[in-house]
Amino acid sequence: MTTFNWQIVQMDRLTSDGFVVVVHYNVSAMEDELSANTYGTTSYTQTEGETYVPYSDLTEAVVIGWVQEALGKDVVEASLQAQLDALKAPVQQSGLPWN
Repeated sequence: MTTFNWQIVQMDRLTSDGFVVVVHYNVSAMEDELSANTYGTTSYTQTEGETYVPYSDLTEAVVIGWVQEALGKDVVEASLQAQLDALKAPVQQSGLPWN
């Protein structure tokens, strides 16, 4: 069974009000001795009239929820699972027959 771990690595925010404009994330997948991961960023834009959670009140779980919604949690995890599946049953190999 594959275990997925979502992690927030860094956030960039506006100094004026603490609004988070960029979230840096890492998602790793582990199955037996195999692993795959992806790193990236998601960007956010303020909408006038919207209410936001103050920066000091944010938790990693809340921000992971933002990233999962923006990227599509199932899409990211399916992509990582496909990488693991390819490692288990490779369709291409490198090498030389005389080594």
